[in-house]
Amino acid sequence: MTLEVEPFAEEHLAAAAVLLGDRHRRHRAAEPLLPAAYEDADAAGAEIESLWRADGAAGVAGLRDGRLAGYLIGAPRKPDHWGPNGWVEHAGHAAAEPEDVRDLYAAVAQGWVDAGRTHHFAYVPASDAGLVDAWFRLSFGQQQAHGVREVDAGALWPDGVRHAEPRDLDVLVELTPLLDEAQAASPAFAVRLQPDDPDELRTEIEEEIARDDMATLVVESGGRIVGSFVLCPVEMSSGVVSLGRPPGQCHLAWAATLPSVRGTGAGLALMQAAHAWAAERGYTVMTADWRVANLFAARFWPRRGFRPTFLRLHRLIQHKEVAD
Repeated sequence: MTLEVEPFAEEHLAAAAVLLGDRHRRHRAAEPLLPAAYEDADAAGAEIESLWRADGAAGVAGLRDGRLAGYLIGAPRKPDHWGPNGWVEHAGHAAAEPEDVRDLYAAVAQGWVDAGRTHHFAYVPASDAGLVDAWFRLSFGQQQAHGVREVDAGALWPDGVRHAEPRDLDVLVELTPLLDEAQAASPAFAVRLQPDDPDELRTEIEEEIARDDMATLVVESGGRIVGSFVLCPVEMSSGVVSLGRPPGQCHLAWAATLPSVRGTGAGLALMQAAHAWAAERGYTVMTADWRVANLFAARFWPRRGFRPTFLRLHRLIQHKEVAD
């Protein structure tokens, strides 16, 4: 039966919440560390409604025989970081049949392109092969992975790793570009449109070192700092949100080592210290995210036990596609 697509409306919320709750229930069957709350239609519906009522949001509903078969809602983020864009967030889509997402995206995407919004993003459950395939067949590719793993409760603090101190501030500021340089290198080619302001960056690092609820860890070799990890409560993360955020847990927010020490165990020591700190604080779950075209990161984090939860997909639409 043909899918009938119409603008998303208040009358669709309840049925959309059921679809999203079902999707999340299947997702949690594959990854139980994800938050259980969104299996409930009330919590799922609140996420959907928040997206639908966001500034600039566009939403559509797909119906068969008068029943909601799927929905898709997207909205823009600030263009100074992402370029002219449209986002389908974690709770922004669900469908009884994955193929229907293609029709729903088509209905929303035309408006985005007409408005000059040519960078399109979507978060998709990593374990839902049918849904991932449907998005891939819309010419999306995977840009980032979000992952989760259990905290190693028995981790011991390794030699050579300690908490950063105010005297380390200059070194930590010098280390900060390492991550951007790694992301910008081939084959990732990910360049930030809005670089950090040096003064703001220095102040931010200084504040992080002083916080009791965060950990700025440094590893030393040959008498100098050669790498750092930053951990925080997951609620402080701007990327790990909604259905992908295990509440009350911790997030590995930043990580970098000097290229000269990669493969020497510096990153492994920082990872062990991260587990030790998290266990000391009573955390049982740790999240992280990485660019999948950053080859070092894309191999390091899964090998450290992080299992993908959500994939961030991206599509860049040229002014005119070239037909073959």
